[in-house]
Amino acid sequence: MRPADTLTDHLRLMESQKAALRKLKIETVRDLLFHLPFRYEESGQEAAIAGLVPGAEATILGTLEKLQTKKSWKRRIPVSEGIIKDATGKIKVMWFNQPYIAKMWRVGTFVKAVGKVTGSAGKLYLANPHLERVSPTEAGMFAPRKNSTERKNPTEKSGLPGRVGARTGDPRTFLGDSSAKDFFAQYPESRGVTSLWFRHAIEKVLSKSILQQVEDPIPLDLLKKYNLPTLRTALVWVHTPKELKQAEAARKRFAFEEVFLIQVERGRQRLEAARAQSFAVDAPPDAIQGFVSAFPFDATKAQHRAIDAILNDMKSGHPMSRLLEGDVGSGKTAVAATATYAAVRTKPQGQNFGTLQVAYMAPTEILAKQHFESFIQYFTNFPINIGLITGSGCYKFPSKIRRLAGGAQATTISRPQLLKWVQNGEIPVLIGTHALIQKSVKFKHLALVVIDEQHRFGTNQRRKLARKETRMPHLLSMTATPIPRTLALTLYGDLDLTLLDEMPPGRKQIITETVATNAREKAYEKIRQELKAGRQAYIICPRIDEPDPQKAFALMAKSVKEEAKRLKKDIFPEYLIEILHSKMKSKDKDEVMQKFLAHEIDILVATSIVEVGVNVPNATLIMIEGAERFGLSQLHQLRGRVVRSTHQAYCFLVPESKGEKTAARLKALTTAKNGFELAEQDLLQRGPGELAGRAQWGISDIGMEALKNLKLVEAARTEALELIKKDEGLVKHPLLADAISARTEALHFE
Repeated sequence: MRPADTLTDHLRLMESQKAALRKLKIETVRDLLFHLPFRYEESGQEAAIAGLVPGAEATILGTLEKLQTKKSWKRRIPVSEGIIKDATGKIKVMWFNQPYIAKMWRVGTFVKAVGKVTGSAGKLYLANPHLERVSPTEAGMFAPRKNSTERKNPTEKSGLPGRVGARTGDPRTFLGDSSAKDFFAQYPESRGVTSLWFRHAIEKVLSKSILQQVEDPIPLDLLKKYNLPTLRTALVWVHTPKELKQAEAARKRFAFEEVFLIQVERGRQRLEAARAQSFAVDAPPDAIQGFVSAFPFDATKAQHRAIDAILNDMKSGHPMSRLLEGDVGSGKTAVAATATYAAVRTKPQGQNFGTLQVAYMAPTEILAKQHFESFIQYFTNFPINIGLITGSGCYKFPSKIRRLAGGAQATTISRPQLLKWVQNGEIPVLIGTHALIQKSVKFKHLALVVIDEQHRFGTNQRRKLARKETRMPHLLSMTATPIPRTLALTLYGDLDLTLLDEMPPGRKQIITETVATNAREKAYEKIRQELKAGRQAYIICPRIDEPDPQKAFALMAKSVKEEAKRLKKDIFPEYLIEILHSKMKSKDKDEVMQKFLAHEIDILVATSIVEVGVNVPNATLIMIEGAERFGLSQLHQLRGRVVRSTHQAYCFLVPESKGEKTAARLKALTTAKNGFELAEQDLLQRGPGELAGRAQWGISDIGMEALKNLKLVEAARTEALELIKKDEGLVKHPLLADAISARTEALHFE
């Protein structure tokens, strides 16, 4: 058996199992070995129903009976309930606001239930328990074993080394033999393959001495330095631990490996960029001062620091790679405009280059138009040609048309004409969407690329923009999404980080309140007051359409479409209400946002699609339904929609469920000083599977867990940079090079 072998070469699989494994992206023996458990069940931990006491967290094994859905007599909310029976007695199980649960499970199913024992003696029930189907065979496994000390660990058969530095070949040497208990790995499942199936399949694979063929990409000296297990030992410990410390040590090793691989690749990209040539952008200091002084507001200290850092980077003649991070409304566009001005005011020496050029990319057409309009304002007294290219049209500023009140306005031009002017350098600043990197768009001397909310824009995209240049343009990437320090160090290791941690003067602190179920009318009244005062409001819902109660695991939450109908009919019939969600066509989405910006709409009912969106200074209130379903950073982004003016802004959080965890998370939103602090709390509070964005970042659950450990991230970063200084081409580390190549190809970072 070899790691590259397909599972069908060694395991008998039914069609349903093959389909389930494909869904989990498991095709080879290696894929199976690296399908890691997410938790462990300990033998002998199950409780008898007869011995349960109020307030305890309990795990019980039993049979489901009398499943039904009803409404609670007091709150009139849907409740699924039933009975679980074991040899010692029965206990009621109840799920609040989850009517689909009773339809998902069949009476007579043998399950393991984990939940909190609630109620009083004689009236006990399990509140919102987690259910897991258990086979009779597996149920027997959970009973304490009298002879469990005789159970062998697969490493004992293969003679593998244990943790590096251990005295013997038994991985238990480091931790001591504590095999009186058994731990059963629980895996991410799909219909057709259960955790029991994975345990049996992996046990069979491990018994074939497959680990002898698994090669470790992490250098041995690093494993010794940080006291980490080898890859072979880690695979045994993570799948068949004799005690939880073994599983924890294995997970730590895998976490270090994942972060280390990313850091090595980022470090190599950074060195490559540092060697490349770029235009030395060095505008006269008095010109920069004059541009900043013309802002319609006083620049903050944070903006001055960011501008200085960017200008210093661009003077070097080597391409800048910088990430500018700032809350919504912190003034990132003004900083980008200053960098743009510095580029177009620079006169390269040695040849008659003409004017250097800048490309400014936004994620949506409506945002591109908004940045175009912002640049028109910033450059009113500093006349340069600015172009806009989108899917629906092209524009140029200034035009020959003059308004009576003074100043220039943009005019529509043909796409061929715009592209001609960009290619010959007559338009030094071009703003647009991804249309910017189309083959037809060619620059004469591209010196700076500004990317708004496009986190992974790397070397290849830069080269596409500067096709004719031997010089690589500077890169300024911007985001309003607060990023935890560990995440920034890991994923943006090839970028320098600048924070805009101040808000412009005159902005009022947003008033954020959690709205209880019985206080909804009061919140509606406040919305009505704001609308009467001529303001506008957002109402955010977790879903687009109403959930299908017949479907298992359907998200029972308010939907945009039904909530908009209800608000129009029953709450705000006198006001104009529209909807916005991701399933709408781009043209329709832009049209709705333009109408909202023009105040042709009073209330916009939307999904979190507005998290990064057009600025509507007149919108002063946002109400977020099902607030506990969003991450703290996402909630912070959403409420940032209504802090774009000097008017007092309000954010109402309406949770669907109660509990200490929900209350603590939402309270953090009212107490955190800024989005960066919230991002750190979000990473610590939310499970890795819940943290938004991990799929786009290409990080596994175990990697996301690692990002909670700053020391681990810093250690991996330090070691990666030291390694590539000595061996940038990884000639001396071919296994590491292969691992990075495989990872990069699989995840398509760029």
